[in-house]
Amino acid sequence: MASVLTSLGRSRRDEGDDGAFYDSPRFVTHADDGFIEKLTIIYASVLSPGDRIFDCMSSWVSHLPDEDYGRTVGHGLNEAELTANDALDEWFVQDLNHEQSLPLDDDAFDAVLCALSVQYLQYPGAVFSEFDRILAPQGRVVISFTNRMFPTKAVRAWRVADMDERTTLVEAYCDAGGLTVTETITAQPENDPLVAVIAQQE
Repeated sequence: MASVLTSLGRSRRDEGDDGAFYDSPRFVTHADDGFIEKLTIIYASVLSPGDRIFDCMSSWVSHLPDEDYGRTVGHGLNEAELTANDALDEWFVQDLNHEQSLPLDDDAFDAVLCALSVQYLQYPGAVFSEFDRILAPQGRVVISFTNRMFPTKAVRAWRVADMDERTTLVEAYCDAGGLTVTETITAQPENDPLVAVIAQQE
């Protein structure tokens, strides 16, 4: 498994405890309505009713289409936000910059989603390898982002990059985790640009 980021690349302005930073819930959306509506459309094109979904680095909303999914597990850093997320059947709190191994079974999910959060991962290769492990054969990953971030918590490699370079970074994360990128979607539905990298378990 490739490291992907150098020590400098994974450095952050604020190296303080992530759990403390996210301790207070933020019941806001981190992108505008146009972004969210487009992301829901993308999810609808990738997901099928009955799919088992892992929503990684989630919050109080998952932006999922109104479908009956088989099982939706959420992960994040704020208990209050996850508790408020009606899309989740279950959830857990874990700091992926301290512990990358997910407490989830092999081949347990049909899709892994990560919206508006990938910029905070310091060890993306290890995390994406876990995505590969928990995905069933031919399972898919959707990583979406815009140009917004908490700049003190985003890794330097992301912070200094433009949107094209960030797309290349996410594609490298997928490759390091053993996932094959099948499609990259770029859009400007409103003010916030949208990029969604879709990858598949090999």
